[in-house]
Amino acid sequence: QVQLVESGGGLVQPGGSLRLSCAASGFTPGRYDIGWFRQAPGKEREGVSCISSSDGSTTFYRDSVKGRFTISRDNAKNTVYLQMNNLRPEDTAVYSCAAGGCYRDSTGQSFLYGMNYWGKGTLVTVSS
Repeated sequence: QVQLVESGGGLVQPGGSLRLSCAASGFTPGRYDIGWFRQAPGKEREGVSCISSSDGSTTFYRDSVKGRFTISRDNAKNTVYLQMNNLRPEDTAVYSCAAGGCYRDSTGQSFLYGMNYWGKGTLVTVSS
């Protein structure tokens, strides 16, 4: 069965960094695009970043994280990472990874997605 397990969340001060990991199992490495999503209390889930299947040559980011977050994948480990730098209080949320398909958004401000499998999430809190 397909499983996605996130790790790396925690409490960090504004301006700090965290690296999230998404360990996948139950499917061939590189079969799906892998995305990171977040949901803050009282808000809707939003796409943060996504990396294409296979060689990861295509990446998407929402505008508010461009230049601060970097997504990467290691198919040998079937793991996707989200390096988050210069974190802000507004980045506080539960971050989840998901496997499926990501597509270009005509506005360029985020990306469209249709995901088949979801992890349970890891909490990121940015606070002084």
